[in-house]
Amino acid sequence: MIADVLAEAGARMDRAVEAAKEDFATVRTGRANPQLFQKVLVDYYGTPTPLAQLASINSPEARSLIITPYDKSALKAIEQAIRDVPNLGVNPTNDGNIVRVTMPELTQERRKEYVKLVRSKGEDHKVHLRGIRRKAKDDLDALKSEVGEDELGRAEKELDALTRAHVDAIDDALKRKEAELLEV
Repeated sequence: MIADVLAEAGARMDRAVEAAKEDFATVRTGRANPQLFQKVLVDYYGTPTPLAQLASINSPEARSLIITPYDKSALKAIEQAIRDVPNLGVNPTNDGNIVRVTMPELTQERRKEYVKLVRSKGEDHKVHLRGIRRKAKDDLDALKSEVGEDELGRAEKELDALTRAHVDAIDDALKRKEAELLEV
């Protein structure tokens, strides 16, 4: 039973670390990256639809992206959705067939803003990890009557080590993203 609680907590923490890495990928660096538009929702016939389901996204050059919609009638909606993305600072253009997005050069001040944004996202994900730890600890405490206190103590130490390892993984991803953002 203790092993089940720890295994479930570990699996949830793994998913939380992956979500943090994906979230960090949505913050732009100096290069154009299709992952920047991973979470963009386009109002497609009244339904919020992920951009990746409506179009293919290619990066022909270091600072530009070409978005080719599968349905040409969605061009205006795609262009508007990209324009509405916060913290991106791009102005898409469409030529009737594709949407072209040129990424502006990042200033040092803008890079520092992005570092603050990434740190904030990292802290949010660490709070989520601690929430998972708290729930697992509550589940362990519920087993108190069935298992001994020594086993419970060892399980809590394992849980703490598991949490620490996952927080360190988020910190490592955060450091890599910060270095990538500050790289000129």
